[in-house]
Amino acid sequence: MRRKLVVANRKMNGSLPSNKAFLEGLLTGTRDYPNADYAVCVPHPYLFQAEAVLKGSPIAWGGQNMSRFLSGAYTGSVSPGMLTEFGCEYVIIGHSERRQRGHDTDLAIGERFEVAAKAGLKPILCIGETLDEYEDGITDVVTIRQLNAVIREIGVKGLANGILAYEPVWAIGTGKAATPEHAQNILSFLRGHIEMLDAEIAENIRILYGGSVKADNAAELFSMPDIDGGLVGGASLNTDEFVAICQAASNTFKK
Repeated sequence: MRRKLVVANRKMNGSLPSNKAFLEGLLTGTRDYPNADYAVCVPHPYLFQAEAVLKGSPIAWGGQNMSRFLSGAYTGSVSPGMLTEFGCEYVIIGHSERRQRGHDTDLAIGERFEVAAKAGLKPILCIGETLDEYEDGITDVVTIRQLNAVIREIGVKGLANGILAYEPVWAIGTGKAATPEHAQNILSFLRGHIEMLDAEIAENIRILYGGSVKADNAAELFSMPDIDGGLVGGASLNTDEFVAICQAASNTFKK
């Protein structure tokens, strides 16, 4: 059975004092929930703090984005090697906020996935449709296009080095989560697509759901057979709320 994974995407939020309170609260709060995996992705300037607080604990940490280049004249960018120097295990790739505001293309995201994996990071590949695409009934077309862009770059077996995260753009930060049934249908569809290429990869890859995951809907979402955890944005800014989501993941795994 695939272990659940809950990842906090703290986005462009935090300060030294508030980060310390969150990270220490997470260490304490998840102590009794060992049946799932947890990670925190913080803004790059705070990676040193995440490493200092979490090093030696069961909780991993990671970056929110990275360059597809190893070094060079790319002002403002962060290389995969810089992330690994701070002990990062994960990096978020292709988040919709980067696709829209950072103009990330499917091709560039595929290249990032490959470079991250080669550096020893576990890329968390975000895919998902906008509200217009959802209402047009082309969720399947959009998500498969985004997934195939990565598969073309690394091959289906390369997916074994990362995590998938289905995040419908219309649910991110809106308070309007996809129903568990909708999320399950899409994740099952994505896993089925991978299965046609490689059944073993499909069986073992973890696919997360993201988009207004909260304490009051986490258990129902995580009970779906193809939802292997959550990529949590807004709720990760509240320690108690995020710990409750972690508890739901741990409890679901035991069932």
